[in-house]
Amino acid sequence: MSDGPTRPGLDDLPRLAAGKGIVVGITGGIACYKTAHIVSRLAQAGASVSVLMTDAATRFVTPLTFQALSGRPVYTSQWEHVESQDPQHISLARGAALMLIAPCTMDMMAKLATGRTDDVVSLVASAIDRSKQPCLLAPSMNAVMWNQPATQRALAQLKDDGFQLIGPDSGWQACRTEGVGRMSEPDEILASVADKLRR
Repeated sequence: MSDGPTRPGLDDLPRLAAGKGIVVGITGGIACYKTAHIVSRLAQAGASVSVLMTDAATRFVTPLTFQALSGRPVYTSQWEHVESQDPQHISLARGAALMLIAPCTMDMMAKLATGRTDDVVSLVASAIDRSKQPCLLAPSMNAVMWNQPATQRALAQLKDDGFQLIGPDSGWQACRTEGVGRMSEPDEILASVADKLRR
């Protein structure tokens, strides 16, 4: 995948992201590998990128990968205090210009829609003030899972609660089928990040 911008607005990413705190939450889906590109581009643009990973996410891509790409510690538990003595990581949320959760699984959508905070990603997301700090979700799941009534109920609630969705796209999925649920491509997600930072 090319490191050069391929969508309108990405040329502005370094100007918009430089010096900004951006929190990237990663949940347990095969699309985790795409998030490595997103974190790399944001770090190259001069953003201060804090990566949070659920336990399931660490089974797809190691925290060390994201530590190397972001140049910062990676949070994998709400009980870790890798940068401060803040036990609830409220400072991470307060310092963020925006939060991105990519991939955002069916499970994470359900957690956010019902207010559960039993992992570091959902915990920090609960402390984001969505009236001032955009919280972007990039769903990723099997087409059948995406079309489940539970997912569609969660989706409606998340929109009502002020979360902003990027995708999902339609296409080839890891389960060897095609349909809606594929996580949007990194450049599309980065363009959405740039747009929110611009506003």
